[in-house]
Amino acid sequence: MQSFSKLRLGINIDHVATVRNARGGTTPDPARAAKLAQAAGADGITAHLREDRRHITDSDIDAILEAIDIPLNFEMAATEEMQKIALRHTPHAVCIVPEKREERTTEGGLEVAREENRIAHFIAPLREAGCRVSIFIAAEQRQIEAAARIGAPVVELHTGAYCDAHAEGRLKDRDAELVKLRNMATLAQELGLEVHAGHGLTYDTVHPIAALPEVVELNIGHFLIGEAIFSGLDSAIRRMRVLMDEARNDASGIIVA
Repeated sequence: MQSFSKLRLGINIDHVATVRNARGGTTPDPARAAKLAQAAGADGITAHLREDRRHITDSDIDAILEAIDIPLNFEMAATEEMQKIALRHTPHAVCIVPEKREERTTEGGLEVAREENRIAHFIAPLREAGCRVSIFIAAEQRQIEAAARIGAPVVELHTGAYCDAHAEGRLKDRDAELVKLRNMATLAQELGLEVHAGHGLTYDTVHPIAALPEVVELNIGHFLIGEAIFSGLDSAIRRMRVLMDEARNDASGIIVA
């Protein structure tokens, strides 16, 4: 029988900083959002320090670490600058993501299979420093196998294609993407990898992903920050937490402790 554990929820507070930066100044404050997310039941905070500093800034990372008692998941590109910043702060976790200057958001998974040697050397000092290293990848066999070969302990499966297909009413494509995510989560676990998932998840799409027993953490940001405009951040996070727990309970047939 497949065992189920309580699903962790990481809250990405990047777009609190996006709103702040649209006008300049100091509000709204991402560190305050991180503290509120913790109070609402978040298990961790995710922040992406981009090369162009379009939302989160270096000082935000300092302030967030000061504000919270839960783990920080530091999203970053595989660049020398970001490696130095991560090694200076040594957050609980780092998630290596692809990054393009012109993109609005992270558009796909990291291409690990073509860059195994470079990424293996890049993550080695991060692991030695005690950071939990995660690789953000598409739900593809070649990428998962490459992530396992380079010694990444965690993979985060990109759920964007599944969420986009749902939003656009392409139900056959949505279901096909869900099958892919399910199969690749199983493969990753069989290879000894811890499995996370995220990107584009909403109240309407979270249930099938949260029900996957191999997945132990979801990272959700943009949708919840948007919902917070209407219902408040505390309420938005708590509702997502309830939906995740319901999905876990439905899948396991028992109440997850």
